[in-house]
Amino acid sequence: MEKLNLPQVQFKTKQLGGKAQVFDDVRKKYVALTPEEWVRQHFIHFLINEQKFSAGLVAVEMLVKVNDLSQRADIVLYNRKGKPVIIVECKAPSVPITRAVFNQAARYNTMLKVEYLIVTNGLQHFCAKLLDESGNHELLKAIPMADEIYK
Repeated sequence: MEKLNLPQVQFKTKQLGGKAQVFDDVRKKYVALTPEEWVRQHFIHFLINEQKFSAGLVAVEMLVKVNDLSQRADIVLYNRKGKPVIIVECKAPSVPITRAVFNQAARYNTMLKVEYLIVTNGLQHFCAKLLDESGNHELLKAIPMADEIYK
């Protein structure tokens, strides 16, 4: 897999039916190791180990109903009161981060009402703080640390 613009992680992997799988520490199971999963797993470890978010407050591939359609948010971070505060949308490294990727995360936010949206392809990471319900936002220079979110 491609080297990412994230700290390196030693993952538990295995082969199943000739296909690579990686152990997801949050979901507590092996999942198919696709390029998008490679990014998702690195970003989860980055959020927990570098940004100091609690692993117990992380949901992975969370079901979100938008306009009666079932979709899955890649990563949702919660505060200590159980309220979602950050949505992370992960893409494979070959997928450019465009407005459409932000729009995908914003669609999930119509239901979750978080304050921050993050999009990443493992090479580029963008974090926006939502300023109001109209979608006005501020692009941040850095991804916030957990203590900034949990205060």
